[in-house]
Amino acid sequence: MKKTIISVLGKDQVGIIAKVCTYLAGNKINIMDISQTIVKGYFNMMMIVDANEATKSFDVIATELEELGKEIGVVIKAQHEDIFNMMHRL
Repeated sequence: MKKTIISVLGKDQVGIIAKVCTYLAGNKINIMDISQTIVKGYFNMMMIVDANEATKSFDVIATELEELGKEIGVVIKAQHEDIFNMMHRL
């Protein structure tokens, strides 16, 4: 399973979750876990997704998510789960 961590940060507005989830569904990326909060008008979301069925490479997905973030006025970052596993071993 190709697990990916996606974070979304920015000023809260209508449609952030919908737009990110629409992108993921359109690319066969399954949301396994999701947490979101709004603090003093700022939106924060973290997702763990399974990209095993995705037809695009991780790099393309990460770039397209970053571009989507720019379009909607938030910062979206995608990171391999392995990065967090390596940090844990240090």
